[in-house]
Amino acid sequence: PVLMAADILAYRATHVPVGDDQKQHLELARNIAGMFNRKFGVDHFTLPEPMILGEATRVMSLRDGTKKMSKSDPSDYSRINLTDDADAIAQKIRRAKTDPLPMPDTLEDAEKRPDADNLLGIYAALADQEKDAVVAQFAGKQFSEFKTALTELAVAKLGPIGAEMQRLMKDPGHVDGVLRNGAQRARAIAAPILDEVYRTVGFLKP
Repeated sequence: PVLMAADILAYRATHVPVGDDQKQHLELARNIAGMFNRKFGVDHFTLPEPMILGEATRVMSLRDGTKKMSKSDPSDYSRINLTDDADAIAQKIRRAKTDPLPMPDTLEDAEKRPDADNLLGIYAALADQEKDAVVAQFAGKQFSEFKTALTELAVAKLGPIGAEMQRLMKDPGHVDGVLRNGAQRARAIAAPILDEVYRTVGFLKP
């Protein structure tokens, strides 16, 4: 969270797109910015605002709809990795945990069924639809039918990302070049802001 705050404040970000679970980390950035401004009587840092957009603001595990999807989970089937190819994505969606009931009829019903609600949210995000529209589309249908549709959608949307990740991993020289270029551009933006912090605090630069 502290490094996240530094990355935000070093560039005077005004709005930060985050998931619902990251909002508390952004609050830390706001607290640090406000405390600095008050302590030194300046208006140096902007208090960044969270941008929590879309349906899948908190994606849960494919193996347990009550737990957050995480790369630290021991089961690779709990998540979709950016390096997964189309076959891996399809297999993970097909094996995602569901319950024995048909698809929910309403949003209220979905919210009482974490595994179903999670997959509906993922579908809505990938399809760029409201979750209630997805619920209406699949209401009362069997989970197998919904999973087939979700698998096709996930492969179409996420498969190209995995393919590009695999391509980039085979070309480390290109990746290093992109990182160097990005570092130079970032340094040009952040350096004057950091210099002003040094002057405000009274640090002497070597």
